[in-house]
Amino acid sequence: MEDLKNYIMLFLLWLVSTILVRNIFSKRRTKNSRFPPSPSSLPIIGHLHHLGPLPHQSLYKLSNRYGPLMHIYLGSIPTVVASSPEMAKEFLRTHEASFSSRPPPSILKHISYPSDDLTFAPYGPYWKFLKKVCMSQLLGSQTLNLLLPIRNDERRRFLVSLLKRAESNESVDIGNELKKLTNNVISRMIMSKRCADDDNEADEINEVVNDSAEIVGTFNVSDFIWFCKNLDLQGLRKRSKVIHDKFDNMVEKIIKEHRAHNKTSRGDHHHYHVPTDFLDILLKISDDEGSDVKLTQENIKSFFLDVFVAGTNTSSITMEWALAELINNPKMMKKAMEEIDNAVGKTRLVEESDVANLPYIQAIIKETLRLHPPGPILIREASETCSIDDYEIKEKTRLLINVWAISRDPNHWESPFEFKPERFYSDDKNEISNNAKNMDVRGQHFQLLPFGSGRRGCPGTTLGLQVVHTSLASIIQCFDLKTDGIVDMSEGPGLTLPRAHSLVCVLKARHSQLPL
Repeated sequence: MEDLKNYIMLFLLWLVSTILVRNIFSKRRTKNSRFPPSPSSLPIIGHLHHLGPLPHQSLYKLSNRYGPLMHIYLGSIPTVVASSPEMAKEFLRTHEASFSSRPPPSILKHISYPSDDLTFAPYGPYWKFLKKVCMSQLLGSQTLNLLLPIRNDERRRFLVSLLKRAESNESVDIGNELKKLTNNVISRMIMSKRCADDDNEADEINEVVNDSAEIVGTFNVSDFIWFCKNLDLQGLRKRSKVIHDKFDNMVEKIIKEHRAHNKTSRGDHHHYHVPTDFLDILLKISDDEGSDVKLTQENIKSFFLDVFVAGTNTSSITMEWALAELINNPKMMKKAMEEIDNAVGKTRLVEESDVANLPYIQAIIKETLRLHPPGPILIREASETCSIDDYEIKEKTRLLINVWAISRDPNHWESPFEFKPERFYSDDKNEISNNAKNMDVRGQHFQLLPFGSGRRGCPGTTLGLQVVHTSLASIIQCFDLKTDGIVDMSEGPGLTLPRAHSLVCVLKARHSQLPL
């Protein structure tokens, strides 16, 4: 329904602009050899009419006609689109300094806080400080090891819940259950509370975060049509303010509770309170007078929302896609089961430390991230005018890196639309193609960019992979998954490439007594 409203609005804008100003703008965007190739455009809306509900697929089709570097207008926003590994490398490595900032959507200032968050802060001292905090303290190996028992406990709770459903022979919405798992893991790691089914703060915050992600991912006419800049045609600003106030009240309460608890556990100034979650760490940094940057209460709230949104849906959707692919490829599912049984056995549950001994599971995740990247399009903005492939890219030009298209480039991937984990793994290591042998998912080779690359690469990659590998392996170890026929692999609209239809299965325990 929301997509229909957006298309109707775009159509009306196009119709009015065509009638009133067609003659004025008929020669507005003539072909210019200084700019990359461009499809035909329309007044006011530019090239927006070329984009369907799945922009990454629409841009992929355009790139097949106009090449790996295109110049388009998203309404009044000049934009270049890179759709090949070579072009991605030009922007993300050769000219990385010029494309290290992200353009924040206008709705962000209504739904979040005036202070910049890690995702959209301009590249500079403040962003560097936030990234350092993230990598060294929040998501560093010491903190992740400290919070390992939380991840193990939530995984066991998740599997026990699935076992109960299996015993009753009822259908299970796997996508929904995986989302609960990742929400609970992140919620406990952030604030030591679960997103349980009862009405508590964590459950309310989960709802607010989901609503925030939905609004930020909604096409906002005000961001692209210049004369709509100050209008709230879709009511997004009004909805955002309601969400912001609700979130702010809840987080304010949680922060006060944490401060009170920390003060009680410390007793006096001679004792040190050991942080038990991300919020504890952020409060400790905020109280540190010698810190490089002073974290305010608003900084903490903004960071809180940022980490929660980034750490939930992406992991659950990746696991859902992986299971769907394996159900449609039973030989691969059987091979994964055999690997786990041989490496781990049947008397204990898979642990994070076992992943190193599960190369086929790793290959499955790599192939899933190749075909179904959680961020199908990377967005950047030029901070200065520069030259790319003999074309001039002006300052403030929007950059779209089509990760989805790059992972299907036929020049780099054999049978690019086929799900084939064996391209990353073989019993005979010499059989793995030179292209894929050392391919990682951290964007170093630019053919595979599920977490971005370089300075703006996702700081939560390590945590995300730990959760995804171990949780997927645990499900495969414990259950057979049955569906009615072939699983539909259609994509749905959204920032994190969700499935069009949730994966619904009937589960059956693989062993008479599961190691739970």
